[in-house]
Parts: sequence; structure tokens; C-alpha cells
Amino acid sequence: MRALAKLLQPLILILALAFIAALVRSQWSQLQSHPWRLAPGWLILSGLVLVIGWLVELSIWRALLARVGGRLPWPRAARIWFLSALVRYVPGNVWQPLGMTALARERGVRPEATVTSIALYQAINLLAVLPIALAYLLLEGSALGPLLGDSRGWRLLAGGALLPIVVFLGRPAWLMTLVNWGLSRLGRPALPVRLTSRGILGLLAAALVDWLLWGLALTGLGLALNAFPLERVGVLLPYLLVSFPLAYAVGYLSFITPGGLAVREGALVLLLAPVLDGGAATLLALALRLWQVILELAAAGIVALAIPGKTEVA
Repeated sequence: MRALAKLLQPLILILALAFIAALVRSQWSQLQSHPWRLAPGWLILSGLVLVIGWLVELSIWRALLARVGGRLPWPRAARIWFLSALVRYVPGNVWQPLGMTALARERGVRPEATVTSIALYQAINLLAVLPIALAYLLLEGSALGPLLGDSRGWRLLAGGALLPIVVFLGRPAWLMTLVNWGLSRLGRPALPVRLTSRGILGLLAAALVDWLLWGLALTGLGLALNAFPLERVGVLLPYLLVSFPLAYAVGYLSFITPGGLAVREGALVLLLAPVLDGGAATLLALALRLWQVILELAAAGIVALAIPGKTEVA
């Protein structure tokens, strides 16, 4: 099994890169004809907004970690958060959580607490996408109507999907009871039960703010690359704000692709298709990935140099 995994990991990465190459090739004529230029001011502003978004994400994770019995000071949490992002692009979507768990354990945090906090973070992050998906449906309902239809089956499926969400929001302690039951079966000590509906709603609101910041960073990047003129921002902004969270969710749920690579980009191009031509949407999707990687490497370098590694246990 390990040999198969080692074989599949580079293959999946190669397929993702091949998809991106095919996407660029399909839009090559539009990419060549567009008057691209770089506006450094907008690029810097986009980067600052993206970093603020990461700090919001870090705050959400720290809050969740504290609710399941793990506490980390800001500097240590930032070191873990940004250093673990370096393995984001290994296929499988599990290496970053494993890295966070290992680094947090060096600081005296139980692996069960770290894993549970990461799972809760991703659940809240994806739940926050739901109202954004509704916003996109309102924007493009007429275009999606023939695809979705109005059958009773779709309504039942939507209701079934909402049921566990309602339970999670209304009785979050039930989830921790289930987690502790599983830990007891494994002979592990229980985790504290400190989740409340009010707390979860507050974290959901913070996640929505984070998605808003990602959309604004995407807008700033588009202006930096002249993907669209400033006078069109009023029309484009609703799409830019809602398209990235949806594309992220699609990429994340693809699981096997490293960091949602290629899947996220393809979804973002499709979601922006109603308001941007293929060349502009393609460049914007790929530029956001590249900009994210550059900033993540810079952030990882800064925290590695500024914040010491394993010393005394906190």
C-alpha cells in the first residue's frame, strides 16, 4: 500500500499540472491579446489583505484548540500554522494536519486535541461557504436553474444536508460527546466539552469575514494584473467575493489533489465565467495560487527565523 501511495502522489501532481497546462493552452489566444501590466500598489494591498485573512484563520483555530483542551500562545501557534503550510501541496490533504499535530505535540498539546480542532476548523470553514453558495445561486439562479431543476429529489437532498448542520449548530456538545466516545473506545482520555452554540456562531461569523477578505484579495490581485478595469469592480465584486470560497470548497473536497491544485483553479474559472472572459479568469485563478504560495513561503521563513523551535514545553 505504501509503495502504491508513493507511486500515486507524483502521478496526481503531474496530472494536476497537466490540467493547468491544458487550461492555459485553451485560453492562450485571449491571454496573449490582453493588455497585461502589473500595478505594485494593488499587489501589495492584495497581499496585506490576504495576510490579515490568515490571521483571522489562525485566531479561529486557536479558539477551537482552546475549547478542546489545547492552548498555544500566538507566536507558537503562528509558527505551527505557517510551517505546516509548506506540506500543503503533497497529495492527500492530510500532511498539513499531520504536521500541525506533530509541531503542537512538541508544545505539550495532545494529538487528539489538535486533530479535533483541525476537523472543527475545516467544518466551520466549509459551513461558512453555504450562505456564500446561496449568494451565488441568487446571482446566477437563472443560469443554474436548468441544471438543478426544481425536482422534489433536490429539495430532499438539500434538507438532508442541512439536518446535520442544524444539529451541529444547535447542540455542538453532542459532537464532542461522540468524539469522546471514540476516544474511550481507543483507551484515550476524554477531551473537555466547551463548545456552545453561541461560540460556534461567533466562529462562523469570523469565517465569513475571512472569506470576504479572500474575495477582496482576489479583487486587488485582479486590479494589480489589469485583469479588469477599476470601473468594473462594482459589477464584478459580488462574483469575486463569492466565487473563491466556492472554488476552495470544491478543491478541498477533491481530497486527492495537493491543496486542491488545478481543481480549485478550474472551478474558479467556471464560477467567474458569467462576468470575465476565459483569459482573464484563467490568469486570475493561476495568479492567486502563485501569490498565495509566495506569501506562504515568506510567512514560513519569517516565523522560522523569528520564533524559536522546540525549547521548553509551554
